[in-house]
Amino acid sequence: MSHHPSIDRPSVTIPMLQQRMRDGERLVMTTAYDAMTARLADPIVDMLLVGDSVGNVCLGFDNTLPVSMAMMNHHLEAVMRTRPRALVVADMPYLSYHLSLDETLCNAGGFLKRGAAAVKVEGGAKRAEAVRALVECEIPVMGHLGLTPQSVHAMGGFKVQGRAAEDAIRILDDAHRLEEAGCFALVLEGIPSELAAKITQSLSIPTIGIGAGPDCSGQVLVLHDVLGLTQGHRPKFVRTYLDGFTVLQQALTRWAADVRSGAFPSAAEAYALPADAQAAVAAWTPHASTSS
Repeated sequence: MSHHPSIDRPSVTIPMLQQRMRDGERLVMTTAYDAMTARLADPIVDMLLVGDSVGNVCLGFDNTLPVSMAMMNHHLEAVMRTRPRALVVADMPYLSYHLSLDETLCNAGGFLKRGAAAVKVEGGAKRAEAVRALVECEIPVMGHLGLTPQSVHAMGGFKVQGRAAEDAIRILDDAHRLEEAGCFALVLEGIPSELAAKITQSLSIPTIGIGAGPDCSGQVLVLHDVLGLTQGHRPKFVRTYLDGFTVLQQALTRWAADVRSGAFPSAAEAYALPADAQAAVAAWTPHASTSS
């Protein structure tokens, strides 16, 4: 058995994911923002999302809006250096696909040149033209409907979407418009379970839920949320599997105490001179000053 399980499994492809959905397998996606998180998650999941959530998870922003293409490229490159076997999807950040189709294609193509297999674009029918243009240029697109974080101000905050009948119908229509435009999968975020189930049943492409109930084709959560590394308010849809922040802080606290008490480092964590070098060092004395 290899020490790196991902080496023993084939690279995940889009047709493979779609076949797994048809076979009734649940798909698993989490985020990766750097080499460490990629190595941690890659042997376990089907898809790695290099998300613009890096803005609030890692970079200290209040939301994803300040995240730039330069930032996304930086984090994508770090993930790709680990040669992941999971399908890598890169988030198109705010204003990277809003201004012109030329700029959209250039930004998305840059992700693929850096190794991503697909890009993710937020929004419904208004993004159909951009999705079609990307797909025509052989750039696979994952859509994202419901609570779309780049629209936080327009939505009036991070709120569940699609509760009113007209909003639910609009999201349903948007899902079909995005499938028709060529999306290979859709993220459904922060919508009622019944609506997500209806969308999933009525599409032929996978749906990846986050706060969208149990009936999607798969699920995505931010890795830092799964491991309990984030502080403060956590959305209702997050389930943590470890109090990672506390566990890691306790380890650092023990290390700091050992440093202050002199218990770290011990002889086991130090290097020794060979005997002849020890004798030379012991015999060394400062040379007398030659200055006048």
